[in-house]
Amino acid sequence: MQQKLVDLYECFGLDRPEDGAGYLSCYIQLTPASISPSRLRPAVLVIPGGGYGHVSPREAEPVALRFLAKGYSAFVLEYSVAPVKYPAQLQEAAMAMSYIRQHAMEFEINPGMVAAIGFSAGGHLCGTLGTLFDAPEVAHIGSASLLRPDALGLSYPVAVSWGDTHEGTFDNLCGVDVALRSRLSLDRLARADMPPVFLWHTRDDEAVPCRNSLIMANALQEAGVAFAMRIYRHGPHGLSTADAQAY
Repeated sequence: MQQKLVDLYECFGLDRPEDGAGYLSCYIQLTPASISPSRLRPAVLVIPGGGYGHVSPREAEPVALRFLAKGYSAFVLEYSVAPVKYPAQLQEAAMAMSYIRQHAMEFEINPGMVAAIGFSAGGHLCGTLGTLFDAPEVAHIGSASLLRPDALGLSYPVAVSWGDTHEGTFDNLCGVDVALRSRLSLDRLARADMPPVFLWHTRDDEAVPCRNSLIMANALQEAGVAFAMRIYRHGPHGLSTADAQAY
């Protein structure tokens, strides 16, 4: 396995926002030629949570290691958080997806099997990447086909910006911009040509109410998007891999 840390802003020749991040930890599995000289693996972009106030380590490397064990190459995004506001986070996720696909042959990755999975606020960022891949904010990074993930995993996502939700996530991302907050509610961004989605949540999540996933599922249904969902009866927020590695 190869491991390396990529500075996305340096790689794309863009200016980093003040106090910004934008780094990609790469866990790349290469298959020996003696085993399978033409094998291409699936890949996953892992986007941890943290309310756009920090990047949670429990949803970073532990998740990558779980995917590695299943034969994926994994890439963990350290994105910018408050006081940095939108659209820096979406642009960094787009750069990460573009970087993976641009290096697919070098990393022995199938460019048509690159998923993204996000947790909590990272689920929100994952959802915006899966719906705003052709938005003006990311047009300078790459084409829509390059930036669109092939599948989305939304894990206890902060999906809805209205009603009973996690207010701090949208405060950190949008500040006092009420119109932006409304625009970035994932249920309002659902579209027929977005990737298929897997949602999961716990019914008694004390930080991000499971209504976020329920409303998102309904929006996906109305938009004609393929999805599956699991709502578990018990479990605290931030379960990640739900084992001793992360919790």
